[in-house]
Amino acid sequence: MRPHTIFLTGGSGFVGSAVLDRLLAEGYAVHALVNRRPIDRPGVQSFAGGLFDDAAIHKGLEGCDAVIHLVGIIRENGDQTFERIHRDGTRRLVDAAKRLGVRRFIHMSALGARPGTASRYYTTKAEAEAYVKASGLDYTILRPSLIHGPGGEFMTMVADFARGKRAPYFFMPYFGKGFVGHDSARIAPVYVEDVARAFVDALSNPKTIGQTIDLAGPEVFDWQAFYRLVSQRLLGQPKLAVGLPAWYGRLLTGLIPAKLLPFNKSQVAMAAEDSVADVAPAEGLFGWRPRGFAETFEGYADRV
Repeated sequence: MRPHTIFLTGGSGFVGSAVLDRLLAEGYAVHALVNRRPIDRPGVQSFAGGLFDDAAIHKGLEGCDAVIHLVGIIRENGDQTFERIHRDGTRRLVDAAKRLGVRRFIHMSALGARPGTASRYYTTKAEAEAYVKASGLDYTILRPSLIHGPGGEFMTMVADFARGKRAPYFFMPYFGKGFVGHDSARIAPVYVEDVARAFVDALSNPKTIGQTIDLAGPEVFDWQAFYRLVSQRLLGQPKLAVGLPAWYGRLLTGLIPAKLLPFNKSQVAMAAEDSVADVAPAEGLFGWRPRGFAETFEGYADRV
């Protein structure tokens, strides 16, 4: 039976806003857990608090049929660590859902999440996945590749590199493999609207229960080709892309205070490895194929 009321975390974020739009368009009611301002939209009831506010979570889960858990961080800040937000926050929400009898749990992880990596981002995402899988809930885990779209942190960063608004200003950098860093990883960016569609479609698709699903775009790029496509569209000509060795990036994160660097050790490790996946399994479960980067970027490039 299709759920009616959804408990949503991260609903004011980049991906969360797209998921919320789709939930409302398809007639769902939403209970949104919010840290800051309430979400003032018809069909949305906001509950002020975070993943460690038991009272807010309890009130928000009451009357809900399913959970969509999107909260995550890419950079740590004070007590907002990867372990606290990804692992411990997910555990608390899973436990609360079980106490309240909310059995359907759709969880956002990340492509590449696995134990024992050099990236604590990936490691803590994997720990959260393991807890969800062992919960006994009717779970679906979605693991997107790099998510692109207007207003997202990823494409804002890339556009700033192209326009010379962010260091190193004169070229577009990436962290590559090998000693000199010119051996680029491969990426398959996935459009934010397609990610949102997958989360909402999973609610009414029993085939996705108990599944861990990779979400990636159908087009695969190395960083040079990706930067060339973006800068050609934004500037009218390609901008130089330069690979920096990942070991050098890791060295900098050990020598320079985190607040002075635009990246952290986990981001260096992630950027230097492939982020691609076979799109066929997701297509088989959902019945549709994610759209390509070139097609979707053209639709929003003037808004980046």
